Amino acid sequence: MAKVGKKQNNLKRRKLVAQYAEKRKSLKAIASDTSKPMEERFAARLKLAELPRNSAEVRVRNRCEITGRPRGYYRKLKMCRNMLRELASQGRIPGLVKSSW
Repeated sequence: MAKVGKKQNNLKRRKLVAQYAEKRKSLKAIASDTSKPMEERFAARLKLAELPRNSAEVRVRNRCEITGRPRGYYRKLKMCRNMLRELASQGRIPGLVKSSW
């Protein structure tokens, strides 16, 4: 079980990413467009650097929805391998059967 603070920080990051996504996208487009003058591209880079660091999508960590565990995460199910196994054993995930031989 992850600390509550780690989960909350991750939620804050997700909100910031959503809030600044459009602005960040437009600035990146300007900064990477080689047809624009160098000064304009540099100004876009400076504005991009002024945005909050946590608004970058790279800083969001995929965590299990149930426990908050950061490792062994399945994106499709949004949970870690431990919870997947536990819920599969209990029969709570439709179509998933724990193998035994």
